[in-house]
Amino acid sequence: MKQRRFLSIFAVLVATLIAFPPLLVSPANGGPPEGFVELFNGQDLTGWKGLVANPRERAEMSPKELADAQKAADEQMRAHWKVVDGVLEFDGQGQSLCTAKDYGDFEMYVDWKILEGGDSGIYLRGCPQVQIWDTDFPGYQKLGADKGSGALWNNQKHERFPLVKADKPTSEWNTFYIKLVGDKLTVKLNDQLVTDAVVMENYWERDKPLYPTGQIELQNHGNKLWFRNIYLRELD
Repeated sequence: MKQRRFLSIFAVLVATLIAFPPLLVSPANGGPPEGFVELFNGQDLTGWKGLVANPRERAEMSPKELADAQKAADEQMRAHWKVVDGVLEFDGQGQSLCTAKDYGDFEMYVDWKILEGGDSGIYLRGCPQVQIWDTDFPGYQKLGADKGSGALWNNQKHERFPLVKADKPTSEWNTFYIKLVGDKLTVKLNDQLVTDAVVMENYWERDKPLYPTGQIELQNHGNKLWFRNIYLRELD
């Protein structure tokens, strides 16, 4: 009798697990992984600012010039970036969205979504960029979009294209894992390794190495896009 009761309870538990599988703790649905912090709180633009020029030009500004330019950039940023249903939405106008804080070595997760013909990227320490684009768009394929997103398209001396194409169709969410240590960049796109410890070059000053610290930027490229689940862990 006890054995039959045990088997009956076990069968019910198995059926329940099949019908309602446990949620996996992952960046996609379980909040930040252990040790990571949220860069985007899903409610407002706290921790973010508008784009002022580029790192080289910002360094040449006086404190007052930079403060005035930042105030104007923040006003423009709020006109074109907004939070809709917990997601960062960009209307395709204005400038890039930047972290208020600078970062050195780090690893991060970020989900992104574009439309047909979409083109964007993620600047690291203020430099372009981990490439995002519509890999099936004819106008981009001649530039190498057919090889996929997630690599350093602005590199000149080091590898600029991904190891594999791992993009999902446009209008679907993709997930980047990005790790930057020194000037070496590793990227996974949808859990596939696309950039393996490639040197990231300094786009703004080609004769200099990558800046040791800088802001992270979600690039404007004149098209509507979305970001969510932006988690980061600073590395010693």
